[in-house]
Amino acid sequence: MQPAYQQGPISHVNASPARDPYSQPGYQPYSQPFPNLSQLSAALGGLSGVPELEVEALRPVNLLQERNLLPPRPLEAPEPNLSADLKKVNCSPQTFRCTLTSIPQTQALLNKARLPLGLVLHPFRDLQQLPVITSNTIVRCRFCRTYINPFVTFLDQRRWKCNLCYRVNDVPDEFMYNPVTRSYGEPHKRPEVQNATVEFIASSDYMLRPPQPAAYLFVLDVSHNAVEAGYLKYFCEALLDKLDKLPGDARTKVGFLTFDNTVHFYNLQEGLSQPQMLVVSDVDDIFIPSHDSLMVNLKESKELVKDLLTSLPAMFSQSKETHSALGPALQAALKLMTPTGGRISVFQTQLPSLGAGALQSREEPNQRSSSKVEPHLSPATDFYKKLALDCSGLQIGVDLFLLSSQYADLASLACISKYSAGSVFSYPSFHHIHNPAQLEKFQKDLERYLTRKIGFEAVMRIRCTKGLSIHTFHGNFFVRSTDLLSLANVNPDSAFAVQMSIEDTLADSSLACFQAALLYTSCKGKRRIRVHTLCLPVVNQLTDVYAGADVQAITCLLANMAIDRSVSSSLSDARDALENAVVDLISAYKSNVSSLQTSGMVVPAGLRLFPLYILALLKQKALRTDTSTRLDERIFSMCEFKTQPLQQLMRMVYPDLYRLDNISDQGALHLNDSVVPQPPLLHLSAERLSRDGAFLMDCGNVSVSHHLFMMYSTHTHTQVSVSEGFFKVNKQRAGHLPELDTPLSERVRAFVDWLQDNRGFSSNLHVLKDDASSKLPFFQQLVEDRSESGSSYQDFLQHIQLQVSK
Repeated sequence: MQPAYQQGPISHVNASPARDPYSQPGYQPYSQPFPNLSQLSAALGGLSGVPELEVEALRPVNLLQERNLLPPRPLEAPEPNLSADLKKVNCSPQTFRCTLTSIPQTQALLNKARLPLGLVLHPFRDLQQLPVITSNTIVRCRFCRTYINPFVTFLDQRRWKCNLCYRVNDVPDEFMYNPVTRSYGEPHKRPEVQNATVEFIASSDYMLRPPQPAAYLFVLDVSHNAVEAGYLKYFCEALLDKLDKLPGDARTKVGFLTFDNTVHFYNLQEGLSQPQMLVVSDVDDIFIPSHDSLMVNLKESKELVKDLLTSLPAMFSQSKETHSALGPALQAALKLMTPTGGRISVFQTQLPSLGAGALQSREEPNQRSSSKVEPHLSPATDFYKKLALDCSGLQIGVDLFLLSSQYADLASLACISKYSAGSVFSYPSFHHIHNPAQLEKFQKDLERYLTRKIGFEAVMRIRCTKGLSIHTFHGNFFVRSTDLLSLANVNPDSAFAVQMSIEDTLADSSLACFQAALLYTSCKGKRRIRVHTLCLPVVNQLTDVYAGADVQAITCLLANMAIDRSVSSSLSDARDALENAVVDLISAYKSNVSSLQTSGMVVPAGLRLFPLYILALLKQKALRTDTSTRLDERIFSMCEFKTQPLQQLMRMVYPDLYRLDNISDQGALHLNDSVVPQPPLLHLSAERLSRDGAFLMDCGNVSVSHHLFMMYSTHTHTQVSVSEGFFKVNKQRAGHLPELDTPLSERVRAFVDWLQDNRGFSSNLHVLKDDASSKLPFFQQLVEDRSESGSSYQDFLQHIQLQVSK
């Protein structure tokens, strides 16, 4: 019998060729002569057969003299030095990338390079085109259990060699049939062997129990503080609007639980004329008043759910209760969700004060700028971690929305999401009237959150070529074994980082491979396995290691390591470690290219942005000192660094800055019959701004401080500022772009829309006039300038030079 097979559209997303960073306007040549490419190639050992782009990545750059380091467009991952056939099928760098796209042959060579080896993974990201495979046999290596992939070797039609453990396997008879060509005897043309990212429909062998239904429990703070903040009305409106778009099927379950000094349950059983509220006042001994009517089938009880959402805001509008029994509410939520697993969404507005998990304020306002805040970066109690581990074991993920104007001890509360593979959202100083920007962000985030794809009862295993080993994971999860992560929920907006080491020499192989396999239950109740495979060359020359270094992935991994060090040791140690990473790189590169007679602060061109990114990291809320930073905001910044996909994280670290008033169609993208202008990037320094210009700063889309900022001057030339026709500013400083029938307006709108479309959560658009009252948020992001949070870029380089010369 021929196997059933479902094939979706197949596409390959490859890194584009690197663009010449030295072709942008204003570039000045080096003030002292450096070798040309042929001289450089000879000096570095004659990199025969190495692409010119890699030699370009090795060009020495003197940072003290070169002022134009940015490429015209946002950086892309360097292309690994692979054959054209392997490049064609390799995993997209947006999904899976390594800090080094050329893997050192030995740990000694890695140590010599003074660069970290690790992976950055975005395993469940939204994909428009994904091969989906249904087959009676999922072919895997019988020794190491690697899934067959494009980088295995077929010895003949009946045997294949694993690319991770190098052992030989038999080709199953079923695999001999190719459902694409409908022919026999071509196993190497099967879609599993033609695509580095595939998704299998899993058989019953991959199930410990019947697939769970999509189940959602909403746990809502309704204390006086919550009523004052005013979030409940907007939550209910959003859920009412998106109720039919919650991911799921006919089995989808929902439930609601509210709390202040007591815990309130809601009977939504089909047949009732209206929802019934059940109150449990003994928060020290919480119990479930009814097990059958509190988590209900959404389809059957939809009208009661709508009634509840319509009436909830008014039910607590006069509440004067100031206490918060969050811990008991979470204990009750765990009991409610135990039979099925699913997702708990918690909305909290203050410090928990009653029952289990009660907390006391640990923040000292006069210590906000100190580096000695380490005791408060760790949780004050293990209650939330233990509860999260219980949730994880029962396939329950917990997401936390913190909407607090006061300290709420996020260091403790975040544990409930960290160890259950959940997400954390924070809205400091949230108020539905006094802080409309936060309200707008909350509404946009909630819309995405309620409708985005979700996977339940998931696990993810990462395998790698023999000789490589994994030793540290970063992200929100529970580590079940050395290479297996337990993910009660998985969502398309979370990422992971992995530190690796080289245990045994890789001399016997020219390629190293990594494979991530994510097993999950879809919202429709299907068990699926999403597999990503990455292949990279193995090299034995230090120059090849430098040529393939991915500066953004390195920055991401070091940021994760620094966050861990801040908690385990101190902020000062973490900051010193980041500075030392720059010192080590410059020292190692200088000592190994001494034949070029270089002097000063010299790095390979491929890593020219590394010191700048490290300086930007040191100025982030998570790691900065000498600047007043609320403790909860520092913790939230740390949470973001541990969970954000690389592209978003880098926008947080070093935002993209563009000039808009002279935007043109030169170099534009042509997408779906539309033209999207691509203005060149600008350095984040006030000297790159002008009084007669309009500028856009893209700071990402996650943190409260991360927006699209547009700043323009009243002196901007006529076609931009006529009657404020280009930008319109309202009383809240937020803005929008009117649809004017002018080429400039059309180009700017096309570019801004394209930026918004290429991210998960939508960013708030803030339009700022160039005046002292409104430009502060914009100028705070100019990380190359001196500020209260750190030195200027030039001063930082001078400091690093002193450390190198010691």
